[in-house]
Amino acid sequence: LSTQASRLVELPYSSSDDDDEGDMDLTVCPVPAKPSTFSQCVRYLAFLWNLLFLLLGLLALAVGVWGLLAKGSLREDGLAPLGSDPMLLFVLAGLGASIISLAGCLGALRSSPCLLRFFVGAVLAFAGLEVLGGLLLVAARHRLRDALRDALLLCLLRYQEEPDLRFLVDEVQRSLRCCGLGSYRDWETNPYFNCSAPGVQACSVPASCCLDPWQNGTVPNTQCAFGVLRLGDLAASTVVHLGGCLAQLGAWLRGQAGGIAAGAAVLVLVEAAGVLMALKVLRDIAPAGVQG
Repeated sequence: LSTQASRLVELPYSSSDDDDEGDMDLTVCPVPAKPSTFSQCVRYLAFLWNLLFLLLGLLALAVGVWGLLAKGSLREDGLAPLGSDPMLLFVLAGLGASIISLAGCLGALRSSPCLLRFFVGAVLAFAGLEVLGGLLLVAARHRLRDALRDALLLCLLRYQEEPDLRFLVDEVQRSLRCCGLGSYRDWETNPYFNCSAPGVQACSVPASCCLDPWQNGTVPNTQCAFGVLRLGDLAASTVVHLGGCLAQLGAWLRGQAGGIAAGAAVLVLVEAAGVLMALKVLRDIAPAGVQG
């Protein structure tokens, strides 16, 4: 027993320096502070915000793909005119919005700095393109009339070939109560409505030009404008609208300038809100002075 007691006496005693060293080791890896309630709310709000636009982007993508499939534009013989198909805009816009919104969703949900930085950069790049496009429109506003005329002329020439263009032209002529570009006789440039065409539509204009495109007030009358181009202006005025759509469309666009500006302002506010929330989540993930 005396031998064991002497051994216990000889055991090394831990000094205060060792205690200090142990305390220093405990302070090397500090416990991260718990995010505040406000930070958590911003994080989940950013996730829901981007989730909403992800669903909208997927919806636009689905509409575009459905339109391309319905018209057969994705077949091998339809790939050539694919670049001029309006439904391609839905596909590209939906795909871009889905990718950016998905990055924002996952970045906020998983607290990923890489995804959040990609989201912020993509939104800022898109906003820069919007500003550049607006400046170009203002600078080239005098050429917009010529560009609009060329676009409407293309719609007239390809009226029967493109269902999307036919729907667009019919809606414009029906809502603005107009026909053709400058007058109803502009439809003579269409190979199907030209008086030398071999079909029943020769010397005609679309039914959307008619003053009353309905039969008995309920059934659409697709033949209401047959043979109108053979008539004189006075007789034709009792059947179709004589005035063209170019002037009417220009006046309508000028009247909608306030709504267009308000829509652009709302879009900028939406983008700014998404960027600010993403930056707040980024700052909470990597606060100032902490690396990693």
